[in-house]
Amino acid sequence: MTQPVIAPGATIGILGGGQLGRMLAMAAAQLGYRCHIFDPDPAAPAFDVCAARTVADYGDPEALGRFAASVDVVTFEFENVPVAALARLEAHNPTRPCSRALATAQDRLSEKRFVQAAGLPVSRYAGIASAEDLAAALGDFGPSILKTRRFGYDGKGQVRLAPGDDPAVAWAAIGGQPAILEALVPFDTEVSVIVARGLDGAEVAYGPVENTHRNGILDVSRVPAQVSAAAADAALAHTQTIADQLGYVGVLAVEWFVVGDQVLFNEIAPRVHNSGHWTIEGAVTSQFENHIRAICGLPLGEPSPVAAVDMRNLIGEEAHDWAAILRDPQSHLHLYGKHEARPGRKMGHVTKVRR
Repeated sequence: MTQPVIAPGATIGILGGGQLGRMLAMAAAQLGYRCHIFDPDPAAPAFDVCAARTVADYGDPEALGRFAASVDVVTFEFENVPVAALARLEAHNPTRPCSRALATAQDRLSEKRFVQAAGLPVSRYAGIASAEDLAAALGDFGPSILKTRRFGYDGKGQVRLAPGDDPAVAWAAIGGQPAILEALVPFDTEVSVIVARGLDGAEVAYGPVENTHRNGILDVSRVPAQVSAAAADAALAHTQTIADQLGYVGVLAVEWFVVGDQVLFNEIAPRVHNSGHWTIEGAVTSQFENHIRAICGLPLGEPSPVAAVDMRNLIGEEAHDWAAILRDPQSHLHLYGKHEARPGRKMGHVTKVRR
């Protein structure tokens, strides 16, 4: 059954008020929508650019109820929103993406199993529930990485392991939380593919985007990616399969390891993605606009890059270099309005479109 379009003038509810929520709200305003941001942090960056705000815990049923009554569609800007909160809203509002997609992507072990069941290439992994599990698995894995199943991002909740390392120390380092052990992949490069999928199943894709990391945090994203056509086609096709299997609506990103002409699954991000920030200036339609279009039932916009593009994150005090950055007339500066430049914190990004 065709679902009704949510027309400009309506209110979009966004769970999460970080920089992704901020950029979504700005894209929504351009299309004539209002945004109501729900976030527990009274200093959330997205509050600077929204029409309404709720400062409350995601588990507060009364606040969620008032929020639901005030919006026409619900989305989220980061994957650590409690599934129970999204499911509560889903009972009253169109919620895009759905809670099933969020639940799948929140748990690294469930995510791997889902992708493997879809017939897509996944590197070797094992679920780890104790230090004893880890000790038993390490003998078979060799160089590997231990990750918490939930809540890790930007290199947090992860420990690299080599033969001979003490599993008890590694287990303690992640807080003894349920985990997944992944074999380290000797990859050539890492890429992401960002897909926007509409209510009618129509899809457009950005990428692959070539990504380099520094201290576990995305440093630079480049388009076009320097990978073979076979690897690019595989990453694109597999990402579209994941979106279809999830019945996804909105923008999602999937990260892949490239090994020659082959790709191996890394992880799903069920939201707009850091590696897609280049699309604001560098694509015909940005990932943020296409997310708004998708969740509101509008036709999707053209995703093609307008030229070669690179995007660099500004981490911690790098954001203080704004004056020097702006002296380069080709630099597009985005600062997120965060009040404290802590080490490892994403404070902004810079995009260059190389026409």
